[in-house]
Order: sequence, then C-alpha cells, then structure tokens
Amino acid sequence: MGDRLNDKVCLITGAGSGIGQASARRFAEEGARVVVADIDLDAARRTVDEISTLSPDSVAEEVDVTDETQTVAIADRVARRFGRIDVLFNNAGIAGVGDLLETEPELFDRVMRVNVRGVYLMSRAVVPQMIKQRSGSIINMSSCIAEIGLARRVSYAASKGAVFAMTKSMQVDVAPYGIRVNALLPGTILTPFVERYLKESYADPEEGMASIRKRQLSNDLGRPEDVAQAALFLASDESKFMMASGLIIDGGITGAR
Repeated sequence: MGDRLNDKVCLITGAGSGIGQASARRFAEEGARVVVADIDLDAARRTVDEISTLSPDSVAEEVDVTDETQTVAIADRVARRFGRIDVLFNNAGIAGVGDLLETEPELFDRVMRVNVRGVYLMSRAVVPQMIKQRSGSIINMSSCIAEIGLARRVSYAASKGAVFAMTKSMQVDVAPYGIRVNALLPGTILTPFVERYLKESYADPEEGMASIRKRQLSNDLGRPEDVAQAALFLASDESKFMMASGLIIDGGITGAR
C-alpha cells in the first residue's frame, strides 16, 4: 500500500476490465477512493469486489459515456457522495478494425461516438465540480496511433487523433482553474479485446501474436498494468507540471518509425 493518491476521488470509466480494471487496482493500492464506472455494471462490481480490501470506499457505477443524461447523473452522484472529484480517467472506448473501404459508416460513427463523444461528455459533466474545487486531473485515453499510420484502423485512428487534439484544447480552457488535462498514448496492449481479435482474425492466433509483436521494439505486447502505472503518474501530484501532454507507453512503436 502506498499514498500517492491518498484520499483522492478517482472516477475511471471502462473500469470493468482491461486497462481500466488494472488502473482501478493500482489507484486503490495508492490510497484512492475509486469510482469504478462501466457500461457493464456486473463487471464494475467485480472490479470493486477485487479492490474492496484496498479501497473500502470504492463504488461501482453504471454509465454509458455516449449518453449525456447518464454522464451528468454519475458526476452528480459522485460529487454528492464524496464531496469532490479529483481525477477523471476517460478510459472507456471501443476498437474499430477496417480500412477505408471495409469500414462502414455505421462503424465509423459508433467508434467516434464512444471514443470521442464519450470523452467530451464525461469531461463536460465532471469539469464543473473541478472548477468549483479549483483542482483536478483529467486523463484521456488516446493511442500511439494518433502519431503513426497503422493498417486497417481508419475509424480508430480518427477517434484517437481527435482525443489527443481535444486534450490540448481542453487544457487551454481549464488551466485557469487548476485543472490538468493529459493523454495516454499506449501501443498494443494485451487486453481481452486483443485476445478476441487474435482468435477471430487469424486461423492461427499464435501467428497473429507473432505478427503484432514485431511492431514493438520490445518485441512484446504491453500489459494493462503498464498503462495503469502511467495513469497513476498522471493522476498523482507527481505530474503537477504536466499539462496538455501525451504520455507514450508503446514498447517502441513510434520510436521505430
């Protein structure tokens, strides 16, 4: 147990699995009061069960980040329950696979709706409380794909590039209120989605894994804990001089280009 986030109220979206779940665990280990939010309430509750001994005040919340009413409601509930919101980690998102011709407009719109509109709505809901307390850290989940080209990721690349650009603009607007806004730019992380992608896209998942590993200079995929550790840094006061920055955790994908 540490105290890097001692008593900070941290709202993490998409915390029922993957990077969000690992971040909830890591934040709890450092003394945070964690609000585990997910569109799947059962998954959120499982995460809370896992971290309850570390963070007895942790709570599970159901939210669809694309729904304005739901985002406002969760921000209000958290503010009433804890009296403040110190950290918002906009982690919820989906992946779209397909090149320009393969990607149907419906998929493109859905990826943008979840990955971009979701960040916008959650931030818009939480920022008034942060302005009131004149402090806060917002962490937006972008991707190293915002910096490089990657085949068959048209919708996903568009969304993550938009998130990174929005991060910079948001920071200019909220800096006078003591609020920091930064982004995480992970590479390929071994999450449940990637595991499903390998099974569905390759006759031999091991061959697919070998192909994906070649992208990184590390010759391996990252783990959710690698990104959670970076999120912890941005959530903590250790990063108090970081604003409108993108923290790259990609095993060397961008360095290899």
